[in-house]
Amino acid sequence: MSEPRKRMVKDESRGNILRNHSWSNGPDSEDEQAGENELLNECSVSPSHHRSTITDQPICNMSLFTEEKMRRKLKFFFMNPIEKWQAKRRFPYKFIVQVIKILLVTIQLCLFAHNNYIHVNYTWDNRIAFSHLFLRGWDSSLEVPVYPPVTGPLAIYKRDDFYNTIDYALDGYYNVSNAVGSYSYIAENNSVGPVILCLYQYKEGIIFGFNESYVFDKEIIETCINITDKTYTESSKSKLLLFKQNIKVNFSALVRAHLMFALKTVNLKAAGPMTPPDCYQFNIKINFDNRDFDGQMLLSLDAEPKRLQCKGDTRYVTDNRIESALRTLLNLFVILICTVSLILCSRAIYRAQLLKFETMNFFKKAYGKILSLEGRLEFLNLWYVMIIVNDLLIIMGSAIKEQIERKQFGSDHWNICSIFLGTGNLLVWFGVLRYLGFFKTYNVVILTLKKAAPKVARFLICAILIYAGFTFCGWLILGPYHMKFRSLATTSECLFALINGDDMFATFSATSFSKSPMLWWYSRMYLYTFISLYIYVVLSLFISVIMDAYDTIKIYYRDGFPKNDLQTFIAACTDEASSGLYKDDSEDSDLSEFIDRFCCCRKRPFYGSFSESSTKFSTKSEQTCGGAICI
Repeated sequence: MSEPRKRMVKDESRGNILRNHSWSNGPDSEDEQAGENELLNECSVSPSHHRSTITDQPICNMSLFTEEKMRRKLKFFFMNPIEKWQAKRRFPYKFIVQVIKILLVTIQLCLFAHNNYIHVNYTWDNRIAFSHLFLRGWDSSLEVPVYPPVTGPLAIYKRDDFYNTIDYALDGYYNVSNAVGSYSYIAENNSVGPVILCLYQYKEGIIFGFNESYVFDKEIIETCINITDKTYTESSKSKLLLFKQNIKVNFSALVRAHLMFALKTVNLKAAGPMTPPDCYQFNIKINFDNRDFDGQMLLSLDAEPKRLQCKGDTRYVTDNRIESALRTLLNLFVILICTVSLILCSRAIYRAQLLKFETMNFFKKAYGKILSLEGRLEFLNLWYVMIIVNDLLIIMGSAIKEQIERKQFGSDHWNICSIFLGTGNLLVWFGVLRYLGFFKTYNVVILTLKKAAPKVARFLICAILIYAGFTFCGWLILGPYHMKFRSLATTSECLFALINGDDMFATFSATSFSKSPMLWWYSRMYLYTFISLYIYVVLSLFISVIMDAYDTIKIYYRDGFPKNDLQTFIAACTDEASSGLYKDDSEDSDLSEFIDRFCCCRKRPFYGSFSESSTKFSTKSEQTCGGAICI
């Protein structure tokens, strides 16, 4: 045998060997060396073992070549953007797109957050002003929620107070010009608009308390009237006005009542160098809530804002157009970059699935085994899935934001837009962890969370079951006597706060069991048991689960990470990214691939070399050219 031939056989003997469904890099013992030499002799030396060495020798060479090529292809697929640039000078398009997207989305969110704060704060301040103008008995102590509350709810307790509250609101509406705020009526000529009063009463509701009897029909009848300035001036009192309209208020059957009207105003505070003032219409509703029939009718005021197209000073017309054009341009850039990111990540996931099926086919034909589930899951990049989700959220949020800025949506869409943009931006910044994961120091956190996730999920299932039991028990027993346990939601919030050590003494002290010592002792046992169990046991176990995963990751960094069959197969490839071998394996560009398909050619991987019969390989009828088979 010639010297070059001996060198080639020696190099081929360094290939990876599949033993018991695992790969090793070269022979490890004399028996393995002898087995490999026997395999090489069968492939290339002894003609007595095969019918034709001319046919079998290319098959053996082709198998080793295809195996190494597949390893390099898979190793290149799992490289980070920097390694891919070193291997094939492939420009990191997705990385650059994500960086640009982070900048644009963050700028967009900051601008929208500023506008949203101005909008919400302005509407809240106007709601407080309307409460002082139109709600009888409103006090400044009710403006800011205080915990624990120092005052009771705003309510009326006498029938005359019901009519007096309506009169107070109507007087404030008809004399709105006395208000400090610049409020106007909704008519174009600023004429006083009508006020709508709606009463919701049971069809029959008569109570005879002296002999414990009643007459009741649960059907609710709605009665609405328009109160104009003229009719109110003639009657001077709402009670007389309702009497003239033949409307009788049966307080034993009155469920609720609404008094509704609207006002317009302009927010000059929003004006800036390029931002014009905002025009609003407030739809005001005063609610009389008597659904509990407990002797107190609760009072509240709602003011729903609606943005309008302003017809303001001509000095702001040009500025308004500039500001609108810049914001529209930013929204379009965000939608465009998110669309590009969505397409690139979807394309990457699609190509990963194609490579997965190709790898599964390779394992099946080359080694007669199926790729494991862990190996198949390696091709599903959840980072790309998260990026696709945040792209969709940001695109929808940007579209809604553009409609809001064009004054086409009302206040409810501000909240929807905030949810879309806020959640999308949250996931965008989460996506930065993917690139930090390429560095060992930062990757520890991600690997620890990934390792601990299954155990944490199982642990939380058990903890949630115990938590649900305490929640339902506390709601039932302590709900009527403790303000923190009035509803199922507040009970859960109270228990969660106790887990974190918040407001413990107030929870113990804010109980009213003066007439039931048994409930007092039970509440103490209930709270002590829950706090001790969750703070000293459940939370400690939860932390230990995380720490156990962290210790495991540190051991993996020291002794090596466990590998599945796919990772073991790829690990045999020791070619560096800068070796230049990956450039030789570069596939055709998308343009050349399109031309090949257009010319009736399709790609076919070299899996025919693993056929059991060498005759099929030597008698192929297809004409091959550069890896493409013309059909």
